[in-house]
Amino acid sequence: MKRLIFGLLFMVSIQFVQAQETEAKLATQSIYMELGGPGLPYSFNYDFRFDKTRMDSWGMRVGFGGYAVDGDSFFSLPVMVNKLYGKGNHFFEMGFGATFLAFKTSYYNYQSCYYDGNGNYVCNTYSDSGTSFILDIDSSPSIMGVMNFGYRRMPTDGGFMWKVNLNPIFNNNGFWPLFAGIGLGYAF
Repeated sequence: MKRLIFGLLFMVSIQFVQAQETEAKLATQSIYMELGGPGLPYSFNYDFRFDKTRMDSWGMRVGFGGYAVDGDSFFSLPVMVNKLYGKGNHFFEMGFGATFLAFKTSYYNYQSCYYDGNGNYVCNTYSDSGTSFILDIDSSPSIMGVMNFGYRRMPTDGGFMWKVNLNPIFNNNGFWPLFAGIGLGYAF
């Protein structure tokens, strides 16, 4: 009787181990650095799928980026929802969201002087408190709308991932359809 119970337990444990081996964990999360893209100059990002059982599903990304040079600084926080379409390791990525911006620029005043039509010498002083990154940004903090269309190579069982995207950006000062980004990272 002991041998029968031991044999059954052994058979069940082998089946359990084999079931675990065939059930691979999908890489539904990734961390990556992106040059250009929704983070504007560059960003470090975390991306995840809402449905952990499917790669080709809706997901979200959150990141941060920026710079500080010669008294000027720029901080970006891209937040987007996205959907992957495809099979295996190759996906078309489509998404939309917003990039929150904060910046500090060296304020400068400049003066424009001229003679008016009556011969009077007139000087006007102007000051600039905005900044520009592809599009003019009026004030800090600010928000820029972002779209995402591109290719993502993401291994299903984890590892090195990369992506190339076209990222149209827009705000109250205009629309720029040809901004792009490239990202490299790790999927897990």
